Amino acid sequence: MTSLDRPTTEETSADTSADDARAVTEAALFEAFGGVRGMVETVLPGLLFVSIYTVNKNLHMSALAALGVALVMVVVRLVRRDTVKHAFSGVFGVGFGVVFAMMTGNAKDFYLPGMLYTLGLALAYIVTAMAGVPLIGLMLGPVFKENLSWRTRNPGRKKAYTKASWAWGLILLAKCAILFPLYWWADTTQLGWVLVALKIPPFLLAVYLTWVFLAKAPPPIDVFAEMEAEERAEEERKAAAAEEGEGAPAGRHRRRS
Repeated sequence: MTSLDRPTTEETSADTSADDARAVTEAALFEAFGGVRGMVETVLPGLLFVSIYTVNKNLHMSALAALGVALVMVVVRLVRRDTVKHAFSGVFGVGFGVVFAMMTGNAKDFYLPGMLYTLGLALAYIVTAMAGVPLIGLMLGPVFKENLSWRTRNPGRKKAYTKASWAWGLILLAKCAILFPLYWWADTTQLGWVLVALKIPPFLLAVYLTWVFLAKAPPPIDVFAEMEAEERAEEERKAAAAEEGEGAPAGRHRRRS
């Protein structure tokens, strides 16, 4: 290999920085969206509901079983002292579904709160992207320790967050375009199995597109590190001022003597 073929230090450093940025992005997305365990906790209650209802058409048994497994997953996380936000969100979603279904006596209403939430979330992604404050940036900014610095100081990341929010919004709208007609025309088991089948693939597509957009974007500005640096600099300035104040009287005393 000639000297021209060897990668320069700058090229190697750039490749390392790019790999580090991708790794940080992957870790942040994994944390924000719950990873494999979060997906399991999202799918399992609905899967259990439709499985039991397909067999015996018993609304009460299906609903209580779904709620029970959601509560068990929360308890497991509490015992293990893990993050419970994904499990708790699953409990609330299942709980609303159980209440709706019990009130109306229609098993399909078990899925209605989740479908309405998906529709509202899709509109939120699109509206915030159009307003210049993309929702995905508001969600991931604290995870990347950049808070809202991307809005004014990092236009490349703002553009990436906007693209990602559009992707999430359009993907969720497409999912709603499939589910809501089925809510009116299909029976409970058909709707349930389609909904279970559509839980993971659209989510994975949206997460993948978010990763692609952010991996190509400039790195985040760590505002927490900046604040810590400012605090250290302020402490150093105060210490220096104190030392100067202590040295001044001694200097005046020498001049008088």
